[in-house]
Amino acid sequence: MNRIKLISDSTCDLSPELRKMHDIDVVPLYVNFKEQSFFDGENLSTQQMYDLIKTVGYLPKTAAVAPGTFATVFKSYLDQGDQILFMGIGSKFSATLQSAYVAKQLLKSDDICLIDSGNLSSGTGLLLLKAAKFRAEGDDLDTIEKKILEIIPKVRTQFVIDTMEYLYKGGRCNSLVAFMGTFLKIKPIIKVREGSMVVGKKGHGKITSGIDLLIEEARANKEQIDPDFMMVTDSVAPESVQYIMDRISDLGIKNIYHTDAGCVISSHCGQGCIGILYIMK
Repeated sequence: MNRIKLISDSTCDLSPELRKMHDIDVVPLYVNFKEQSFFDGENLSTQQMYDLIKTVGYLPKTAAVAPGTFATVFKSYLDQGDQILFMGIGSKFSATLQSAYVAKQLLKSDDICLIDSGNLSSGTGLLLLKAAKFRAEGDDLDTIEKKILEIIPKVRTQFVIDTMEYLYKGGRCNSLVAFMGTFLKIKPIIKVREGSMVVGKKGHGKITSGIDLLIEEARANKEQIDPDFMMVTDSVAPESVQYIMDRISDLGIKNIYHTDAGCVISSHCGQGCIGILYIMK
């Protein structure tokens, strides 16, 4: 049986250690500051991006991976006799998956499987870890695809937003909503459901008010959460990470990983954003 290579894009927010451990290759999206262009996570870190935003006074534009880049990466593994499973940011959030489809058409290969995660950040990362687990158990490409498609609706991705500034500047909320949110110190919960972002409950005051809502929901779902993996993903919010870790260690999850949100995700959610992500049984 051919080796199965797992490939994603940089928005999966898996740490370098997890990518190495599970043999997952990552292709970066672009982060553009007018004439300056960077590769997400390769030559621009999240902290460097925030520092640059403070210097230039505006948010960067993000751009999908080009089809030619995917074609080059895919071909390098096909030439080694590998089959490929690509799963990156959901198609409603980016044109990246469409670029992957174009690359597959260019290569005319039936050994490339493309899956729409319907997700973002480590919500996609969770699905990749599941795919790696199925691969290690000996499943073939078709079986892995079938299992992942069954799991996608069960992923629970939710983040609490600490600042409305990035949602406003990025055009995802109007000025009045941003002003009222800031004035009232609202900490909204943003969830990914059916491939789109929706607003859930709202904390008020300190960021911990929103975090507590995430923790309460995870604890309420304790018996229904798949015990293999859970993610705590943040955008430069180390104190919040520790706050969560201290309160979820008894949920019975085998592997609770902390991962950093990359530049693309962070450019939309802002510094301080943090989430708890898992899969339901």
